[in-house]
Amino acid sequence: MSSQKIKQMASGKNNCLHVSKVGIIGAGISGIAAAKQLSRYNPIVFEATDSIGGVWRHCSFNSTKLQTPRCDYEFSDFPWPERDNSSFPSYREILDYLHSYATHFDVLKYVKFNAKVVEVRFTGHRETSDFDRKPGEYGSLLSGQPVWEVAVQTNQSDTIQWYAFEFLVVCTGKYGDVPKLPTFPANKSPEIFNGKVLHTLDYSKLDKEAAYQLLKGKKVVVIGYKKSAIDLAVECAEANQGPDGQPCTMLIRTLHWTVPSYWIWGLPFFLFYSTRSSQFLHERPNQGFLGTLLCLLMSPLRRTVSKFIESYLVWKLPLIKYGLKPEHPFVEDYASCQMAILPENFFSEADEGRIKFKRASKWGFWSGGVELEDGTKLEADVVVLATGFDGKKKLKAILPDPFRSLIEDSSGMMPLYRGTIHPLIPHMAFVGYIESVSNLHTAELRCKWLARLADDQFKLPSVEQMLEQIRKEIQVMKRTTRFYKRHCISTYSINHSDEICQEMGWRSWRKNNWFLEAFSPYNSQDYDKDK
Repeated sequence: MSSQKIKQMASGKNNCLHVSKVGIIGAGISGIAAAKQLSRYNPIVFEATDSIGGVWRHCSFNSTKLQTPRCDYEFSDFPWPERDNSSFPSYREILDYLHSYATHFDVLKYVKFNAKVVEVRFTGHRETSDFDRKPGEYGSLLSGQPVWEVAVQTNQSDTIQWYAFEFLVVCTGKYGDVPKLPTFPANKSPEIFNGKVLHTLDYSKLDKEAAYQLLKGKKVVVIGYKKSAIDLAVECAEANQGPDGQPCTMLIRTLHWTVPSYWIWGLPFFLFYSTRSSQFLHERPNQGFLGTLLCLLMSPLRRTVSKFIESYLVWKLPLIKYGLKPEHPFVEDYASCQMAILPENFFSEADEGRIKFKRASKWGFWSGGVELEDGTKLEADVVVLATGFDGKKKLKAILPDPFRSLIEDSSGMMPLYRGTIHPLIPHMAFVGYIESVSNLHTAELRCKWLARLADDQFKLPSVEQMLEQIRKEIQVMKRTTRFYKRHCISTYSINHSDEICQEMGWRSWRKNNWFLEAFSPYNSQDYDKDK
């Protein structure tokens, strides 16, 4: 929405300023966690749609399931009813769980539904918004007076309501809302294609019958090879059973490792990457000279673990048969949170010829389908772009200058201290922009940290120290994986949590004995409360 349009709408009636201490944008997993932890401030949560759930509600397919067992994806003080069930919950189960959590802790009373944030203004001064701070200090989260004004459009009306806050938490997330679209060669854009082109964001809005009818009997090309693309290909294959069915073709630019289950050669997957002892093999920020030396000495063991998992996947899955074996090590996909769990029938559908694969780094459209860089033409009735989302573009659309230009650094990442605070943006936090094995656990722990920071139970380091910490993390990610821009901490997530606990004054080692500390995985239950 343009600034001119907002000004015109704001000139109408009922645009008085509502003042509160804390505002939260978004009511997905991160927004609900933030609202619960900051409940003592009676926050106002703006949700653009009519329900909570974020991407689980608005970007899921009929077949979408969680990528981890349910016990690894739960709030610390609200276990799943059947948490020992090792199956992967469907997105509907996750939405039910989240709604139960929000109801149990009476969080829904803070949420304004159908309230879309269209603009954010900073009314304070970065140098003076916290009057008693020293040069180089970030200052308190709560400024003592409103410094952020938020323009909200309710129920798609022509009226803008303005709210003012001392502290603003942005929880719009990296996914959903804004699709990331590929660029096309000249004269090969979607306009020349006679069929239907849509993004997975559009596909996720279809009900089960509409999705079935879109795919049934159609030649479908799916662009991509991550989780959404894989799920969609299976749904396409299932819709095309029988003699009249058409195969679905996956057009792949970059291969990634996929995993059939969380067992490798009979061993639980967490032993390799999710225990304190296993993460000791991987580089992490602030590890010191001895830690760096040990990490270097153990690099052969680190490569051996990755090769061990790769050997199982090549044995278990027909990756070589279909040309789907990545050239990069498995650890690079794990370190960038790009490991996907395969649906059980993915390769069985491929064996039946209902899923096919093509590799191409560049492609475009022709009137009858998709044309690859080598001139190969794929006939298609429907092309689905499983090309991801642009979360940074969402932020840039609402944030004012000069903060808009700070969202992305020269490496293409969001420079966030503890994955939450931008050192150069005052009185604002971001939750849901850092990834790990369990994004729910990651978000909740940072919301606990944020609530205690808002209460002034501890102080942030100086701006310079925070920027240095961010630089160290980015350098570690760059050395660990070529896909570092996703800002994933999976190979040093326990160490990251240790440092957060230390800042809160909590004990960083959370287990009951040294054996569990070394060899059992960490999850949300370990951070239920201070120990």
